[in-house]
Amino acid sequence: MLTIGDKFPSFDLKAVVSTDAKTAFKQVSDKSDAGKWKVVFFWPKDFTFVCPTEIAAFGKINKDFAERDAVVYGVSTDSEFVHLAWRQNHADLKALPFAMLADIKRELSQELGILDKSEGVCLRATFIVDPEGIIRFVSVNDLSVGRNPQEVLRVLDALQTDELCPCNWQKGDEVLKAA
Repeated sequence: MLTIGDKFPSFDLKAVVSTDAKTAFKQVSDKSDAGKWKVVFFWPKDFTFVCPTEIAAFGKINKDFAERDAVVYGVSTDSEFVHLAWRQNHADLKALPFAMLADIKRELSQELGILDKSEGVCLRATFIVDPEGIIRFVSVNDLSVGRNPQEVLRVLDALQTDELCPCNWQKGDEVLKAA
């Protein structure tokens, strides 16, 4: 699995950005949103139970990520058509403010090393990637356990200070000074 300090892989994937079939699809690549921090999170399958709780939670704080010059991308190995159908049919996903990327060939997931060995779907992996494309944070949960988007936001805040941040540090708290 790729980890801290590794270059996030190049990708060019179809994405769903709305529920209107006429304007829903867009290409998103590693060059999209150049110069921004990226939060890229993966989920196992559309039309499941834990996944929409996480996706909706990231959507609710998308504005907070945007205020920090970060863009959020959600990814699974489902197709863009499945993403669209799910968004159109799940109340919590209809107004989702970020792109849902379709890694149907599993190339990005494979290169990151986050495919579940027995199921062949993405683990619940989250990456924070700096504006130079370097992975600065990685978290991976078991298929059955949802993640905490507020914690991802807290870590982004800490990374953007470029300082030493103690345990449970929150934006606005004092940072540590080396003696």
